[in-house]
Amino acid sequence: MCEKSCKEPADFSALAPVLEKYGAVKGGLITVLQKTQDIYGYLSMDAIRYIAAKTGIKPAKIYGVATFYTQFRLKPIGKNLIMLCKGTACHVNGADLIEEAVSEYLGIGDGETTADGVFTLNNVACLGCCSLAPVMMVKGADGDETFGNLTKDSVKAILKEIADREKEVAAG
Repeated sequence: MCEKSCKEPADFSALAPVLEKYGAVKGGLITVLQKTQDIYGYLSMDAIRYIAAKTGIKPAKIYGVATFYTQFRLKPIGKNLIMLCKGTACHVNGADLIEEAVSEYLGIGDGETTADGVFTLNNVACLGCCSLAPVMMVKGADGDETFGNLTKDSVKAILKEIADREKEVAAG
């Protein structure tokens, strides 16, 4: 996805049906942004400007909506999105220690992506798996995986396994 520094304009043709269906609908902006993020993985400034041009909504208003709601991302995420539950049950059962282990192992904090683009860490309010606390979900190309009853050692083993799978895929 290109930003201002790219040589070629970004291709937003996949957004045409979304804008056709929701672009003129009063209150449809959030749906447009959700579907844009589903297609491209995040909301680039180019995408925001494109949506503005097609809907007549000022880019500043679109950006304001995108930054107000935590569901929207303005930067690309890694191939594997780690959603670490920080809800009450997980907090009480050591979610902060799990976050520390993830951060130590991957060298990233909440909202950050590893330099190789393999992992992004996002703390979330609740995953609805309280009986498995502490818990994390990893969204990857093969779907979602949920891991519960985590310890510092188990979370590092899980991350190593996922990283190893990514290396195998990259190697062919």
